[in-house]
Amino acid sequence: MNNPRQLQLLEEVRQRQSASVEQLADTLGVTLQTVRRDVQRLAEQGLVMRFHGGVRMPNSTVENLAHTQRETLHAEGKARIARAVAAQVPHGCSLILNIGTTTEAIARALLHHHGLRVLTNNLNVAAILSGNPDCEVIVAGGVVRPRDRGIVGEAAVDFIRQFRVDIALIGISGIESDGTLRDFDYREVKVAQTIIEHAREVWLAADHSKFNRPAMVQLATLEQIDRLFTDAAPPEPFPSLLQAADVVCTVA
Repeated sequence: MNNPRQLQLLEEVRQRQSASVEQLADTLGVTLQTVRRDVQRLAEQGLVMRFHGGVRMPNSTVENLAHTQRETLHAEGKARIARAVAAQVPHGCSLILNIGTTTEAIARALLHHHGLRVLTNNLNVAAILSGNPDCEVIVAGGVVRPRDRGIVGEAAVDFIRQFRVDIALIGISGIESDGTLRDFDYREVKVAQTIIEHAREVWLAADHSKFNRPAMVQLATLEQIDRLFTDAAPPEPFPSLLQAADVVCTVA
């Protein structure tokens, strides 16, 4: 687990995309040695990349961070998002939750809901919601990715096509400035696209780090989303994009 100072350092680098050790020491009010130790720790976790005299975000378009890293990254913001989503989910409805640490946080926030029927391709979500005795959990078949227990592949797509649910609660790896929603794994994207097609409403849950984050595969556009739940006001140009797409934005 990273300490609050390291999380603040990570957020500073995310906002700047790159920063020198001196800039970070001045912003955080700590010594250069402390910054170097923190940068070393974050680099070992794959959260940042070091260069001579500074640090930058990895910004890979082809590979996501490891699940264990994403669990701790912006965890407090994800918890706020999850509570905001759960407050809007009615009792006695049908849902689909896809792969991601944010949807797993939402699953935990739904543990006290009544009469839910939940379809998921995320074994972590299934394990969490199986702790709610008043929730029926349906798990899609397919190939299980060991790194995050997500279920992907054509079998999962075919299974989801049998259903039409009230709300799809989806996460995403990146929202680019052209309004496209992007992810890293083509197989995961195919399942998520099917989820969107088989839901009456689509709610996107994405913390602030997802804005302007690049990823290789286009999953959808903002026009396909009904509601966005995030933990900070979206930066430019997203407010106008959301308005044009008629997306209701909730800042938790």
